[in-house]
Amino acid sequence: MKEKRITTLQVAGTYIGTIVGAGFASGQEMLQFFVRFGKMGLWGLLVVTLLFIFFGYIIMELGWLLQATSHLPIVHKVGGRIIGPFSDIVITFFLFGALTAMIAGSGALFSQEFKLHPLIGSLFMAVITVITVLGGFQGIISSISIVVPFLIITAVGVSIAALLNAPKQAVLSGSLGSPGFLRNWLWSAILYTSYNTVTASAILGPLGFKTRNKKVIRNGAILGGLGLGVGALAIFLALYVNAGRIRDLEVPMISVANSISPLIKIIYAVVLLAEIYTTAVGDLYGFAARLCEQRPRITVYVILAATAAAFIASLAGFSNLVRYLYPAVGYCGVLTLLCLIYDRYKVK
Repeated sequence: MKEKRITTLQVAGTYIGTIVGAGFASGQEMLQFFVRFGKMGLWGLLVVTLLFIFFGYIIMELGWLLQATSHLPIVHKVGGRIIGPFSDIVITFFLFGALTAMIAGSGALFSQEFKLHPLIGSLFMAVITVITVLGGFQGIISSISIVVPFLIITAVGVSIAALLNAPKQAVLSGSLGSPGFLRNWLWSAILYTSYNTVTASAILGPLGFKTRNKKVIRNGAILGGLGLGVGALAIFLALYVNAGRIRDLEVPMISVANSISPLIKIIYAVVLLAEIYTTAVGDLYGFAARLCEQRPRITVYVILAATAAAFIASLAGFSNLVRYLYPAVGYCGVLTLLCLIYDRYKVK
């Protein structure tokens, strides 16, 4: 059977859906990486948007040229025999770590907003993620790209309402101070781009190969990068004008949504769950594709075992992963980004 042609909107939607997740939609990432630097965080978001477009295109183009079914051919080409294996280990490890964080985030959301035991939420996310990934790559693209427009529209809507309803005294003055990993807004933007795009290569590489159209890849990268920038800006503004009261919350955007309306809070909780789902699907697919690249027959067993292990590991909690694991992987990923730039522009 002939595969359906992948469109620009599907490429952009899959790109956005792979990047966003519990940390993005909850506001935890925006708070720690950008809002804490005050107005200078806006410059960081501009840098991130441009870098998302640039690196998204490079990775998808390499996936197309190398006929990649995982991130492995890409990191080996740009990193060589030394940096390539290191990047492979970092990406593979973080894919599992991020899957664990998404499952943990779902459990926390079910507990906080739906008053159910966190294990129910974690199990729910684990099951629907497995079902989607077992459906194949085309099913993954379809499920993610359908969800993404709703996510962006909701984030922008909540942001506008938050700007209109925010008390003036709540607006952040100065900065929140920066932890050791994030010393200034520019470095924070680089790290944020690093851990997101490097690990997203597990989906972006195969996506470029499946698309088989350079123009669609280019337009999808531009639209996807802009979509990520708009979504990030919306969440940034909503948090910035409420920074005085949400700076210490685990899920700050839920609090912002609740200040608008209890109904908006429920809607945003559902959106957050959907964003967790899109990222969990990308993480599980990328992890399984890497481990099963030479042994496709064991793919089902790896998917089931990895999800079960992530479910158990998720009991460690969600917020610490965002606070410590994400920036640490960002530091490791900077090396891979430099290799991507060198490979792109080196003298042939």
